[in-house]
Amino acid sequence: MFYYLFNYLDRELDFLGAGVFQYISFRAGMAAIVSLLITITFGKKLIKMLLKLQVGEKIRDLGLDGQKEKEGTPTMGGIIIIAAIVIPTMLFAQVHNVYIILLLITALWLGLIGFADDFLKIKKKNKDGLAGKFKIVGQIGIGLVVGLVLVFNDSVVIREFGDTLPDGTVSFVDIKSVSTTLPFVKNNEFEYTWLLPDILTDYTWVLYVLVVIFIITSVSNGANITDGIDGLAAGTSAIIGLTLAILAYLSGNAVFSDYLNIMYIPESGELVIFCAAFVGACIGFLWYNSFPAQVFMGDTGSLSLGGIIAVLAFTIRKEWMIPILCGIFLIENLSVIIQVSYFKYTKKRYGEGRRVFKMSPLHHHYQKKGLHEAKIVSRFWTVGVLLAILTLATLKLR
Repeated sequence: MFYYLFNYLDRELDFLGAGVFQYISFRAGMAAIVSLLITITFGKKLIKMLLKLQVGEKIRDLGLDGQKEKEGTPTMGGIIIIAAIVIPTMLFAQVHNVYIILLLITALWLGLIGFADDFLKIKKKNKDGLAGKFKIVGQIGIGLVVGLVLVFNDSVVIREFGDTLPDGTVSFVDIKSVSTTLPFVKNNEFEYTWLLPDILTDYTWVLYVLVVIFIITSVSNGANITDGIDGLAAGTSAIIGLTLAILAYLSGNAVFSDYLNIMYIPESGELVIFCAAFVGACIGFLWYNSFPAQVFMGDTGSLSLGGIIAVLAFTIRKEWMIPILCGIFLIENLSVIIQVSYFKYTKKRYGEGRRVFKMSPLHHHYQKKGLHEAKIVSRFWTVGVLLAILTLATLKLR
């Protein structure tokens, strides 16, 4: 809203200083500050309200140190994360931008699914919550919406520049394509048509939508699984969000995208404002969620954070970088899959289930080995930073 207001003041009234709102960097900085202020200021009020409503976490006894002390800690803190993302974005971003609209829908959609899950857990006073099939249906639904919009919306294009015209302007052509970035291939660009026989290339969009659904579901569930100890999911998401902000800025800037020889995606620079609010919300939430946590984000926050990260990656054509960038989420997911699969296999073969890890997800394995959860979180964050640097380094790989 502020963007349109100050744009009007600058254009029609020549209002002093109003033109600063044209700069993405200024609006991103303001979005981050407002996001931090919302989480820190209203986070305490939310915690008091949740305590008053007795919205406390029911802890399943897993035999972990310090686990029972968390009993009764307020959950559903993801409400403040979503508010701290949506409000600054509405204030400082161009809300008519198709990418911003998609991300706002994703945040609210998955937030509602997570809220329903948290609410049912509290109401039933157990850890079952919303049935898994309903979660999956909701994740498939948002994946379908995102995939179809990215395929068929006329504003979602890649721009290729040509020669300089006599009037000094540069010719360009906007290409409707689902091309994406993949390191180690020619020009770092990957075409989904390469995966299909010639007879099916007209249906490339179907494959693309299926990939969107799969990745959104996987990343949102990965964030949900990672949210098992104080500060882990929020801190990891902040690192990923900052990296995506850098990538969005480069992809939405004609000069930098040309220098780095990466896709120029018109209007994607506006995503930097959303990313700034996202990072601010995650860092601000850590004020209350770092060890010892005063509040948990619950599925309300974790499902939304994961889904947002996945959609951000698709909007800037970096979805195949997710296994690197979101390596923490990936390894947490894989640790559960490996543990369950190996247990079932050994039980069927030997009559007794065996385990690869002391406990899954992976962060619980290290807790079982005696590491304090604060140390586990700091080390996972360190790995997350290294993965973020590696992701950025791939920009120059050819």
